[in-house]
Amino acid sequence: MPSAFRALAALLAAFPLVAAAASLDTLRAFLRETRDARTTFTQIVTDKAGRKGQPSRGELTLSRPGKFRWSVDKPYRQLVVGDGERVWIYDEDLNQVVVRRMGSALGSTPAALLAGHADVEKAFKWRELGTADGLDWLEAVPSAADAAFTQIRLGFDGRNLAALALTDTFGQTTRIDFGPMQRNPALALDTFRFVPPKGADVIGDK
Repeated sequence: MPSAFRALAALLAAFPLVAAAASLDTLRAFLRETRDARTTFTQIVTDKAGRKGQPSRGELTLSRPGKFRWSVDKPYRQLVVGDGERVWIYDEDLNQVVVRRMGSALGSTPAALLAGHADVEKAFKWRELGTADGLDWLEAVPSAADAAFTQIRLGFDGRNLAALALTDTFGQTTRIDFGPMQRNPALALDTFRFVPPKGADVIGDK
């Protein structure tokens, strides 16, 4: 699965929240109070041996439940769009589109947190990790044995989600840091609409 899609954990809540500490109540507050949001992000992947990859940058827009647009601009262009029914993953360099139905594409992944379903808490085991690097951390471990991630950590700076770290089954850690963000902005109607470019190779659940 492309790293950009894996990084959809960023979608969880890069927005001002009402709780002052990193707890499950913080997540609940987000799901209750945030419908639409937009932010920028910086992402870097560290492998099991501690080697860091090249940082990537882009923009995230979401509309709960289940709609998001994750756009990577640098160092390469890649786009992931969830329209509420399907997830579209577009690699511009390959001119290839992978499409998957929302249910099968999400599962017990960080994107499930974005979707904001009522039973989202049941898909993860939760633990407060305390303070580190100036942030308060909350851990989410997928309950499903076949989940793509072994651990998801959410770092809060006061009332804001400032960072997110994901560890996958290969031992890689993806760290995502968020920039200034807008909560409940007005969004264009076609923000979460994706039409495969002419000539693109489309594979998956059409």
